[in-house]
Amino acid sequence: MIQAVYIHIPFCQQICHYCDFAKVFYNEAVASDYVQALRNEIEVNVTGNKQKVRTIFIGGGTPTALSVPQLWVLFDTIHEKFDVDHCEEFTIEANPGDFDEEKVILLKHYGVNRVSLGVQVFDDSMLEAIGRAHKVKDVYETIELLQKHGFSNISIDLIYSLPNQTVKQFEQTVNEALSFHLPHYSSYSLQIEPKTIFYNKHRKGELHRPEQEEEVAMYELLKNSMEKNGYTQYEISNYAKPGFESKHNLTYWSNEFYYGFGAGASGYLPGKRTSNIRPLPAYIKQALEDGHPLLQIEKIGFKEQVEEEMFLGLRKRAGIDRNIFIEKYGFSYDVLYREAIDKLIEKEWIDENNNTLRLTDKGLLFGNDVFSHFLLEDKDIERVR
Repeated sequence: MIQAVYIHIPFCQQICHYCDFAKVFYNEAVASDYVQALRNEIEVNVTGNKQKVRTIFIGGGTPTALSVPQLWVLFDTIHEKFDVDHCEEFTIEANPGDFDEEKVILLKHYGVNRVSLGVQVFDDSMLEAIGRAHKVKDVYETIELLQKHGFSNISIDLIYSLPNQTVKQFEQTVNEALSFHLPHYSSYSLQIEPKTIFYNKHRKGELHRPEQEEEVAMYELLKNSMEKNGYTQYEISNYAKPGFESKHNLTYWSNEFYYGFGAGASGYLPGKRTSNIRPLPAYIKQALEDGHPLLQIEKIGFKEQVEEEMFLGLRKRAGIDRNIFIEKYGFSYDVLYREAIDKLIEKEWIDENNNTLRLTDKGLLFGNDVFSHFLLEDKDIERVR
């Protein structure tokens, strides 16, 4: 069963210096064409009406950059094809300052029950330096507006290890974020991605990032501050009050199936991963023509599925349950990974208790190194076939 729906809206009022997602500056005519193309893609690929899914997530870009009439078309399409009334979590991403009262009322009317705000940092000069359009005051005004209209499930995204950022500056950001007492926070270390402004600066030696020791100190500060304030780290970069974990993102980390619609969107369907065309003109043309704006279909065989079960499952602090693994695949992970597991336990990067594998606090700092131990050869799979 398909558990989730991701819908990508690539429009922004300003392009952030670190962002490598499919995005363009908002243009009303192009955005209207895009919404119609998106509507056709969804209608062609979702047969029947009111398909049941656990979660819907509208991401970007900046979805709330769309005009009210464009949002009507988008939400009407979603309601025609998916059973929103029984959807457990319906999230939209937004930037502080993007909302007016009319848009907030529209979101509430159409069943959105979770808002993820891209705050990044509580420092106006640093916001400007990373290409953000909002100010700190916009965060306060936006959260107040959302809460006024009954939105309580609000998440804030933060970024650390920003150019010229000190540990003390990040501590101030964390403390200010926590002062809102929201149910969910995400925080990521800055990644330098190709085809971004920061990437070009990095290549020229003009991007002055904190030292690795400072980055680790920021991570430890974040983790300790969240725990002290009653938030559980349920995934490497995510913290929540009990019951407010992102159900949509847990779909990804639990290696479950989801639709991906829109320019550059990825989906995971039985036996395959799909990637859509990124350039908007090409996406719009193909989506309007036949509803299949695919760039690539990657076959996901048994080997890849098992590997991803381990990579993704270890991102969750709950870890990988041996019994659930056996239920899904018909054998224990020990058959393929006992030697690797023992090596990682010896390094104190993972632990194993009550039939569950988890990253240790030390292992969280070496995630990619840990995950590399779970790559398989074709001959390995022959042992369980």
